[in-house]
Amino acid sequence: MATGVTANRAELIAIANSVASEKMIDKAIVIEAMEDAIQRAARTRYGQEMDIRAKLDANNGDLRLWRVVEVVEQVDDIYKQVDVDGAQKLQPGATVGDYLVDPLPPIEFGRIQAQAAKQTIFQKVRDAERERQYEEFKERAGEIITGVVKRVEFGHIVVDLGRAEGVIRRDAQIPREVVRVNDRIRSLILKVVRENRGPQIFLSRAHPDFMKKLFAQEVPEIYDGIIEIKAAARDPGSRAKIGVISHDSSIDPVGACVGMKGSRVQAVVQEMQGEKIDIIPWSPDTATFVVNALQPANVARVVIDEEEDRIEVVVPDDQLSLAIGRRGQNVRLASQLTAKAIDILTETDASEKRQQEFVKNSDTFQNELDVDETLAQLLVAEGFGALEEVAYVELDELAGIEGFDEDLAQELQSRAQEALDRREQANREERRALGVEDALAELPYLTEAMLVTLGKKGIKTLDDLADLATDELVEKKRPEPRRRNDDAPRRNDRPENKGGVLGEYGLTDDQGNEIIMAARAHWFDDEPTAVSPAVVEDVAEEATDTEPTDGDASTEDAPADAAADDEKAEQA
Repeated sequence: MATGVTANRAELIAIANSVASEKMIDKAIVIEAMEDAIQRAARTRYGQEMDIRAKLDANNGDLRLWRVVEVVEQVDDIYKQVDVDGAQKLQPGATVGDYLVDPLPPIEFGRIQAQAAKQTIFQKVRDAERERQYEEFKERAGEIITGVVKRVEFGHIVVDLGRAEGVIRRDAQIPREVVRVNDRIRSLILKVVRENRGPQIFLSRAHPDFMKKLFAQEVPEIYDGIIEIKAAARDPGSRAKIGVISHDSSIDPVGACVGMKGSRVQAVVQEMQGEKIDIIPWSPDTATFVVNALQPANVARVVIDEEEDRIEVVVPDDQLSLAIGRRGQNVRLASQLTAKAIDILTETDASEKRQQEFVKNSDTFQNELDVDETLAQLLVAEGFGALEEVAYVELDELAGIEGFDEDLAQELQSRAQEALDRREQANREERRALGVEDALAELPYLTEAMLVTLGKKGIKTLDDLADLATDELVEKKRPEPRRRNDDAPRRNDRPENKGGVLGEYGLTDDQGNEIIMAARAHWFDDEPTAVSPAVVEDVAEEATDTEPTDGDASTEDAPADAAADDEKAEQA
């Protein structure tokens, strides 16, 4: 026979206090776990089918145990229900629907019951501890925390944070950084994720925000909000750039971040394992900020393409390698810092490009508008680059060109519109020759030129277009870099970005979605319109009430009445 294992009241309360203090959780949670363990043990003793409750007094350790039964007229469950006669024995005056408490004697824990109770308490306490860890760290995302390296597993660093553990994954570490067990390490709390096995705290030393927080610790002006870090970009372990601005005109943001003899920035550099940091004055003017971001290279000219969200930077021929940087590092960091795609051209390349565009546009105007070379070149020199610009520009702007008058401007616009009409007609004929359905021409945003492009790609019906995804239709092709540093490695494993079928036409994602949904509309035309039974019943009753009799209406009125009923049903 198993020997009973018991604990006096003082011991129970002492155990609860000790566990709550050690795990830093509420004492009520430990008491609740003990009550649950006692209830499980009691069900094992008296029967699993019974509704048994336990109550442990958190102050004096008194334990009460009872069974709850419901008073019913006819008993279906003898373990949880009792009839009126039986209820009178437990509590005189009990009526149907009452819940009665049947006290039970205390139980003694055998070895098996004690082990089961121990596991129950451990599980409850463990769940409470995990919840406490999640609640403690979920609001701390974005903070820097110091911990001790506990172990390194498969390249991932597990850090002891005191009351929890965090992990620095390989992609969040500084390359070539040597970390040993028991080393103290600072890192950024990247995110906290709730999982069944407990909260997962992901740390990072490679994120740009880690550098921002380090500067906030070293530079009081950043902590106080006088200086603000507007942008940051990192190539972890190698180089970084930050854009700073001062809200106080008397304080130099770059000098404040550098510190006396570079003391402030050196403290950050040492924590980041010698990573070189360029501190750049931030400017709301995009062109100025791009020029600053490409330091130490000198920039001759900046051209911003807002439609493509790209920036073209022209540098002197001898500054190309400096602007690009080793393996493209300088321009890559500048692109990340400005959140813009940057193309680097030398002055020679830019001149050749402008000359090619000038000749191409001049030839277009000369052929399409039937004008001489001088007039075509004059239009290009004034900034006109397409027939649409000539056809739809304000007449005053065109007539304001030196040497032009209103009659010449009207004639040029008329010829440009005629040229566009000819081009549209040629595209329409080519589209029909390709077998593209006329139904596609009725879709929004699609021009005849776009339909020709679709036809050449084998998209000729509504179903062909409806099967496409938005990115397959309008995604722009990734442009190749105009110039590369000769030392930069060639990546042959990068998949070719073919772009969308209509990517060259500059359609937005919203426009692409609208086109595809319009192409799919015919898929739903054959679906019956849902009519509620109540509406059908009302229409049927109305039709019965208006049914003509021999003396009310003639047969000539019947079709009109039926049509009216059909109209009402359709409206319903």
